[in-house]
This record gives sequence, structure tokens and C-alpha cells, in this order.
Amino acid sequence: MFDCEKLFEENERGARIFEEFVSTKEKLNKAQIRNTIVMFGSARIKPDDPHKKARGYYAAAEKLAHKLALWSKQTFLNNLHKEKYYICTGGGGGIMEAANKGAADAGEPTVGFNILLPFEQAANAYIPKDLVFNFHYFFIRKFYFAYLAKAFVIFPGGFGTLDELFEILTLAQTQKMQKTPPFVIFGKDFFSKIINYDMLYEHGLISKEDNKLFILTDDVDEAFTHITRNINRELGFVQL
Repeated sequence: MFDCEKLFEENERGARIFEEFVSTKEKLNKAQIRNTIVMFGSARIKPDDPHKKARGYYAAAEKLAHKLALWSKQTFLNNLHKEKYYICTGGGGGIMEAANKGAADAGEPTVGFNILLPFEQAANAYIPKDLVFNFHYFFIRKFYFAYLAKAFVIFPGGFGTLDELFEILTLAQTQKMQKTPPFVIFGKDFFSKIINYDMLYEHGLISKEDNKLFILTDDVDEAFTHITRNINRELGFVQL
């Protein structure tokens, strides 16, 4: 028997998906946000975390975001770049808060693509209210992370962070992005235990060239140089 109620519910869901997709694009256009540097990482890492390495990741995310925001501001004011590059996170606490805080301390507005969840998360205090985007659907949120990004930085995190890591790496590997952005994985000790890239290659599951999609580092300056040099190169500038 034909279920009219089920069909109506499915049509409603389609309308909600379309509305979230379109309203997000309209809000981004209104704010003139066309370039982002996306920073992913755990919401559970705190600046006073009892684990020394966790505190280090928070501090590194804050410092890197601060350097990138200042770089974006200066290159824009000096007319080297026509547009700014906004630090963008998932909007929550932990590493995301650190990145938004670092950029905000540099005097630059930041973007938060927040996801509405039953137990977490609220947008952190370092994002202007008009630049907080509240998503219901993970896949639309992921689309906009990838759509605007000119660089990615992945800090240690749990299931959500790892999901974002592999999603973006897959898009880059399969050339589903118009251009492959610079990609930094931050935290050698952590990620070397999570992902054995050499083993994947030895088993023929990835190619040797796939290791060139990203750099793995513990150094803020190396991450900063990798991102800015690649963005400048894409724009036709030479950075020594």
C-alpha cells in the first residue's frame, strides 16, 4: 500500500536539506567569505589539560592560527592578495576554540561551522555571532568545509576529527577538488600510532604519491610556511 505519510516526511527532509544548503551559501556570500583555512581537532583538549602533549596541541593551534591570520591581514592590506583567508573551525571547544582564539587575538574575524548535537556543542566565544553557522546535517557541513578551503590543518582528535581527516584526504586522492590545497597533519607521535602509512603502501592500498598529499609535522613554523608558500605559489607569487 502506498504510504503518503512516509513520502511527505521524505519530501520534508529534502526541503530541509535544500534550505540548509542554500541559506549557508547566501550567508557566506553576504559576509564575503570565499577563502578559508580550515583547522580540525578535538573538542576535548583544553589549555589547562592535565596531559602535557594535549596542552601543547592547544597552544600550537592557537599560535598557528594567530600567525596565519596576521599573514592574511598583512598580505591583504599590502594589496598582495585581493581577498582574505579566514580561519575556519567546527566552532566548538578544544582545538577549535584555540584556532578561533588565535585568529581573534590577531584582530581578525573567524568562522565557525557548528554542528547541532544533543550533548555538544555550543559555538565558542571567539567567533562573531554572525559568522557562526549552525548545521543540522554533517554532510552539508563537510561540503562547505571542503568547498571554501584553501588549506587544511588536522590536529589530534577522536572519531569526528579522523572522519574529517579521511574525508578530505579521499577527496584529494580522487581529485574531487578543483585544486589540491596544502594539507598539514599536526602531531607526529599521535598520528603515527593512528595511521601506518608505510603499511598501507606496502600492502598496495595507497600509492607512493599519496604521501605527497600532506606533510606530517610538530612544528608551527613548518606548518605555516607550507600553507603560505603553497597559497602564494597558487596565486603566482614566489616565497623564498
